[in-house]
Amino acid sequence: MTLPQRVGVLGGGRMGAGIAHAFLLAGCEVTVVERDAQAEASARSRVLESVDRSLARGADGTRERFEAMLHTAVDVAAFAGCGLVVEAVPEDRALKVEALRRAESSLSSGAVLASNTSSISIDDLSSTLQRPRRFLGLHFFNPVPASALVEVVMGAATDPALETAACEWVAAIGKTPVVVRDAPGFASSRLGVALALEAIRMVEEGVAAPADIDTAMELGYRHPIGPLRTTDIVGLDVRLGIAEELRDKLGDRFEPPALLRRMVAEGRLGRKSGRGFYEWSEQ
Repeated sequence: MTLPQRVGVLGGGRMGAGIAHAFLLAGCEVTVVERDAQAEASARSRVLESVDRSLARGADGTRERFEAMLHTAVDVAAFAGCGLVVEAVPEDRALKVEALRRAESSLSSGAVLASNTSSISIDDLSSTLQRPRRFLGLHFFNPVPASALVEVVMGAATDPALETAACEWVAAIGKTPVVVRDAPGFASSRLGVALALEAIRMVEEGVAAPADIDTAMELGYRHPIGPLRTTDIVGLDVRLGIAEELRDKLGDRFEPPALLRRMVAEGRLGRKSGRGFYEWSEQ
């Protein structure tokens, strides 16, 4: 199945901009909807800056072409005519439910709605929608332009035919799909958070410094980036939210370490705040 000619992204933050970037470079007309005019302008700038970096690395196309293919708005009515809309608002259930309902109201009956959630149940989210058969998870990874993976999360109510379609779409934007059923943390978040939490406990216990823990995983297990640097890139607040979700669903083995809670309370969120387990102010 070919990519939809028009793709929508609800939310133009770091993740949403990255998702928009991926579909733009694949040749889709992309509409990004944000909450207000200021956020809309920031989202457009963010997407085009990402496009510029790809063009500098040799991507096909011109800045002018991608500018013309990128549309932004503050009203979900702009999604009319989109064959696929991906929700990419922050990882909060109530916020996602409200966003998904608004997006669905603007779509045709045949359009596909997807959530970029990294841990919230697809079945739970679909239960709030009018067309759960046309809904699934498309879990992209940060930073989207550099990431090669997308989790295709199939809910119990998802039309089985969407599995093939979604995998083909993911391949068409140059990434590799993995299909998982709806389960707490899916595959990647569950495993990634388990590793990160144990690494944070090791720092908390004074076992080793963050850089040494990361180097052990990078050189010993060939991880491209260690779990603590990855946590800084993802955001400590995001890691904390996912850990709490998994603890509620899977038990105390996902209880967040006190160090993680303290760092989030102090505003040490990782790269986006300039400081986490590493200093990012000059990177």
